Amino acid sequence: MARKQTTDAPHAIPAASADPVASTGAAAGGSGVRSVRIEEVARVACVSPITVSRTLNKPDTVSEATRNAVWAAIEEVGYIPNHLAGGLASSKSRTVGLVIPHITNSTFADRVRGMTEVLRDEGFHLLLGISDYSPQVEFQHVMAFLGQRVSGLSLTGTTHDERTRSMLARAGIPVVETSTTTGTPIDMMVGYSNEAACYAMVEHLARCGYRKIGLISTSYLNNDRTVARRAGYQQAVKDLKLAQDPGLMITSEICLAAGAKALVDLLAAQPDVDAIFCTNDVIAVGCLLEAARRGIRVPDDIGIAGFDDIDLAQEFVPALTTVRLRRYEVGSVSAHLLVQRIRGETPAEKIVDLGFEIVARASTRRAQPTHQQRDSGHVSSRAAR
Repeated sequence: MARKQTTDAPHAIPAASADPVASTGAAAGGSGVRSVRIEEVARVACVSPITVSRTLNKPDTVSEATRNAVWAAIEEVGYIPNHLAGGLASSKSRTVGLVIPHITNSTFADRVRGMTEVLRDEGFHLLLGISDYSPQVEFQHVMAFLGQRVSGLSLTGTTHDERTRSMLARAGIPVVETSTTTGTPIDMMVGYSNEAACYAMVEHLARCGYRKIGLISTSYLNNDRTVARRAGYQQAVKDLKLAQDPGLMITSEICLAAGAKALVDLLAAQPDVDAIFCTNDVIAVGCLLEAARRGIRVPDDIGIAGFDDIDLAQEFVPALTTVRLRRYEVGSVSAHLLVQRIRGETPAEKIVDLGFEIVARASTRRAQPTHQQRDSGHVSSRAAR
């Protein structure tokens, strides 16, 4: 059984060029906006133009005091780098920027595909940046994209450098934040409730008879989605009166070897844990592999569940119980919203919740039927094989 809750190119663009030409000072693709040159930033900051350029492109080569002075000047004059030369600088490009944390598995690859296909049909191209979960790296990509006069941007989550928020406010282009529906968006938002999804999975595991459920999450540093998933787990074990112990929660990198090690570490610290919920399918598959190596029977000795429903989840033996997200639609819906706004249209919704689905497979025991299910406002059910 599965429960559905409905409420989920080119490579990285380099940071700003060595000598940005000018800035619009406001809407990046607008007209009649005062142009702000790098020399004006330098004058206000009392530094040379080359120091401003170094601050933008190689911040580690200048002192913290100089960086602060330059960024204060950028805020004051409303500078936005412009990397398009000559006549090109006066026209909008038919490009959209996307920044994601990584592209090592289908979690984000499907989202990229969804955006690319919609944008291509609408006559736009996608520029892609990889942040490695760093708000500072994300900011560098955003600055570079604005310098390329992108018509819109899509960012992952709601954790951003304050400079990113400030620069986007000045740029005035449409922005979609994805993979979450909580918090106050910069502009628009497409995703799902990470907290509700994890609550629902813990609830499912409890109905399978598991009482001491461990959580292996990705790092929650600069990752609001993981913070929400951990909160959903914690609230569920409390509400359902399951075992509560900080030692049941550990973190792992996103790879098979790290997932295998996480299983070993969790069992060493909590030998009587009877189920493990991983907030990423790759980690969960690593746990399954290590369990098989150690002769641990899944799901009888221990249940294992994941999050994302990547292609490998249903092909593995035993097939992985997981949270299914509409990853392709996260990208395609985001692209549709951006194109609407670029054309001057008003989308019907600024926050689109695509929901999630609990997909029960062989890595967990069969759940006992119950009519007591947590309702976050939009719940439906269907069978899944």
